[in-house]
Amino acid sequence: MPQTKILLDESEIPTHWYNVVADMPNPPAPPLGPDGKPIAPQALGAIFPEAIIMQEVSGERWIPIPEAVREIYRLWRPSPLYRAHRLEQALGTPAKIFYKYEGVSPAGSHKPNTAVAQAYYNKQAGIKRLATETGAGQWGSSLAFAGQMFGLEVRVYMVRVSYEQKPFRRSMMQTWGAEVFASPSDKTESGRKILAADPKSPGSLGMAISEAVEEAAGRKDTNYSLGSVLNHVLLHQTIVGLEAKKQMEKAGEYPDVVIACCGGGSNFGGIAFPFFADKAAGRKLRLVAVEPTSCPTLTKGKYAYDFGDTVGLTPLLKMYTLGHDFMPPGIHAGGLRYHGDSPLVSQLYHEGLIEAVAVPQLATFEAGVQFARAEGILPAPESNHAVRVAIDEALACKKSGEKKTILFNLSGHGHFDMAAYDKYFSGELEDYSYPEAAVAESMKRLPKVG
Repeated sequence: MPQTKILLDESEIPTHWYNVVADMPNPPAPPLGPDGKPIAPQALGAIFPEAIIMQEVSGERWIPIPEAVREIYRLWRPSPLYRAHRLEQALGTPAKIFYKYEGVSPAGSHKPNTAVAQAYYNKQAGIKRLATETGAGQWGSSLAFAGQMFGLEVRVYMVRVSYEQKPFRRSMMQTWGAEVFASPSDKTESGRKILAADPKSPGSLGMAISEAVEEAAGRKDTNYSLGSVLNHVLLHQTIVGLEAKKQMEKAGEYPDVVIACCGGGSNFGGIAFPFFADKAAGRKLRLVAVEPTSCPTLTKGKYAYDFGDTVGLTPLLKMYTLGHDFMPPGIHAGGLRYHGDSPLVSQLYHEGLIEAVAVPQLATFEAGVQFARAEGILPAPESNHAVRVAIDEALACKKSGEKKTILFNLSGHGHFDMAAYDKYFSGELEDYSYPEAAVAESMKRLPKVG
């Protein structure tokens, strides 16, 4: 019978993460301080341990994975690569479809790949507590799990709309010992200011980041952990693409196109960056980041310096942004509601080295249901964006007769997202295209630097 799962042994877990900076044609734009001048790495010491800071600014191609981190990775890694035979048959496509499935992790998504690493480095630095934000809850639950593995306290500021829509994500975090608060909250000065202006604020990732950064900066025993966007986070996620390359080779295949959903960029960078190394060396392939039309950071945003949070506590990063005061609609793909994007992903897109596409919400759920009925796995709403574009690529092959090989990252399962599926089946979900006028208005309030 044809192979469905392509598996690796635990001994084949990568020993190093891949740093895409080594193969980028131009060096990354530096983070800036409020005065518009590049900040020294040491300026990040108030919220990050030194090992993380060094990874953030590193240009080395390979960064060793500590054995203590690999030991915990063994709970679920290597994750399986699937050949989607049944989906191919349902679509009637000549294309070959492969997907890397990250929903086998304890938290059900790709997020523990960096959560475990960040918890390890903070533990080594003598830190006792971690503060963070979360949108849909995948990141918060991942850091709660990682904190439990290393004996760290974890406090999570969860975007209020997700806090209310996804109660079982909260329960998951609390099971692993984390404190969880709806953001904006009354626990921080940032939260209190936002609530004073809008007591019914649904929250945003930018707001939650402000609260978590404020807490970390104000306590010596506490550091901040981020689930996406920054260089070190995408570095840790490259274990996904590195495993996928080994598995594709084992299957005797190589992708023509690599696809992943993109909110802050860790999921896309995780699977795509190791393949970018081949693209940089001259191999022909496409790398496609998929975002929602309701939060079209890459496809409608501006490439400029902006704050990573709403209040303006973080350094300025050069990235595609919808404006740090962007207020996203309450769509269920909560992990894709961030106003900005990874500076590395943004720079590669700006330089024409990767692609980006925005897709509407209803089409993503339609694709997710079609995938689940063929393959049996229920995808997270965020992952449905990648499923949508993978199906569209396969259907284009059906029309043209091309026999392309498609690889996408199924970044998490949807077991905690059934309320969203319920709304889809009952016809309560609707498409929303973020208006150009709203983007233009936000652009007026970008910091005047860079």
